[in-house]
Amino acid sequence: MKRVMILNSKGGSGKSTIASNLAGYYANWGMKVALADFDPQRSSLDWLRSRSQDYPRIYGISASADTVAVPPDVDLLVMDTPASVQKEKLQDFIHQADVIIIPVLPSPMDIRAAAKFIHELLLIYRVSREDTKLCVVANRVRMNTLAYRALERFVKALRIPFVTTLRESRNYLQATESGLCIFELPARQTERDVEQWQPLIKWLHLDESWDEKVTP
Repeated sequence: MKRVMILNSKGGSGKSTIASNLAGYYANWGMKVALADFDPQRSSLDWLRSRSQDYPRIYGISASADTVAVPPDVDLLVMDTPASVQKEKLQDFIHQADVIIIPVLPSPMDIRAAAKFIHELLLIYRVSREDTKLCVVANRVRMNTLAYRALERFVKALRIPFVTTLRESRNYLQATESGLCIFELPARQTERDVEQWQPLIKWLHLDESWDEKVTP
């Protein structure tokens, strides 16, 4: 089982959106996927409750009490974490993940918060590429803006991969309201969004053990 965690102590960075779309993508490829929601707001579980049984099943886990009971034979566990993670808790989260995806928004406040958070990950808890894979995703971006250029400079200066940029799109809102991921909306409608996900999907496939389950 692979364990992917969406982690950022800053609220509103789009962790639940990335978690739900990632879970939906791999469920559609035939993997047995579980989505663990550590956030007391339960946004990911609310998304699952609105999901039709006509679409590939994703197992929901309420993990707000830090208990993660994963169904047997799960291929992929996607973990949606809360905002304002305390330092004492952060280390526990890190130990539960094989991969950590850090979404960052293009605003000065979010960039400063992300810089502090990533510093804690890399220095205080000595997360290394050998132990836990890390990447940054620029989220809810409006291209060709000063805010995005500032974010781009910041993430390119990091010593961890800056994998992709996800634009601000109403498709995510439409998918969330229907319990879907953007990969389940009409292809002509989401072509640009799906294209932006491909670098992240490719990066996650660097682990050869996934290739036996899923072929991009």
